[in-house]
Amino acid sequence: MRIVIAEDDPLLREGLALLLRAEGLDVVATAGTPDGALAAIDEHQPHVAILDVRMPPTHTDEGIVAAVEARRRRPGLAVLVLSAYVEQSFATELLVGGAGGLGYLLKERVGRVEEFLDALHRVASGGTAIDPEVVAQLFTRSRQDSRLERLSPREREVLALMAEGLGNSGIAARLVVTDGAVHKHIRSIFAKLDLSPADQVDRRVAAVLHYLEGAGRLA
Repeated sequence: MRIVIAEDDPLLREGLALLLRAEGLDVVATAGTPDGALAAIDEHQPHVAILDVRMPPTHTDEGIVAAVEARRRRPGLAVLVLSAYVEQSFATELLVGGAGGLGYLLKERVGRVEEFLDALHRVASGGTAIDPEVVAQLFTRSRQDSRLERLSPREREVLALMAEGLGNSGIAARLVVTDGAVHKHIRSIFAKLDLSPADQVDRRVAAVLHYLEGAGRLA
């Protein structure tokens, strides 16, 4: 797995690179600016780009803009965005209307190494990894969406955990239910969100993105 890291804080940037290299991952380049990140992505063709939301010159949304541009240039690129705070509009700007291979985590999650690496591998494999704090706030904003209102409270819990990137077994463990119960809930979620098995899409990703689109319309 080739990785490019873009983070303007040199200590965090190099610390993250050391952590990933210690895990046997190939950090091919690091950058401290959005332009440097895009140049590194063009040159090294990584599997994953890890970008900070706030980078020079204005320290507002440069990382999100760079992430969107990187995905435009390389549609298969997996992107994991890191932020110090829950920034809903930035999360939805990156995630809404996209596909898999996307993640949005709070920086504090990096210190929980096992969770961070699990999220990184999920994103690299084409899944999603959204920080639980981001999920909680997005879900609060998305409740007015008519199709999401069809879901039961338990189905909403399952969908929120799907958005975090958990698989069926992980969801079952978190909710203390059986894998079979989770499977039934997910089938019901697909039906209530009008996601047909005949659709040429990953229904799991589509359900999560629909959920985020609901949040985006209210942002």
